[in-house]
Amino acid sequence: MKKITLKIDGMMCGMCESHINDAIRRSFHVKKVKSSHTKGETVIISETDISEEDLRDAVESTGYKVISASSEPYEKKGLFG
Repeated sequence: MKKITLKIDGMMCGMCESHINDAIRRSFHVKKVKSSHTKGETVIISETDISEEDLRDAVESTGYKVISASSEPYEKKGLFG
């Protein structure tokens, strides 16, 4: 599992978050995607790695700008973890 964090410029409200989440879900098979306009970021949990270029294309097609992307291994934190 991978945790991918995108820093995104241009999100102003909850609808902006929805536009980005929908674009990610339409373009990729992901476990979870959550955007925050206050933090200016989108966090994606995916079973496979997604290229930064593909993510940029999906997000920027909605009119927002990807400033940076980072990826790290993701392990679900269990009740006793």
